[in-house]
Amino acid sequence: MESIARLRAAAHALGDVDVSGWDDATLTDHLEDLSRVLCALDAELSRVADSVRARGFRVSEPKAA
Repeated sequence: MESIARLRAAAHALGDVDVSGWDDATLTDHLEDLSRVLCALDAELSRVADSVRARGFRVSEPKAA
């Protein structure tokens, strides 16, 4: 399903983001944009999860293999 593939791609892209190597000046310079993007991501993830829950399904961590 295309939607699942797009969600996987988004998760993979986020996995490639690492701000731990940013110095404080860089983080400060980009903090407003970073905060805006993180809040937008949080809102969209919540929207998708809430839609699943509204249908009576549970969103849970997959069990370890």
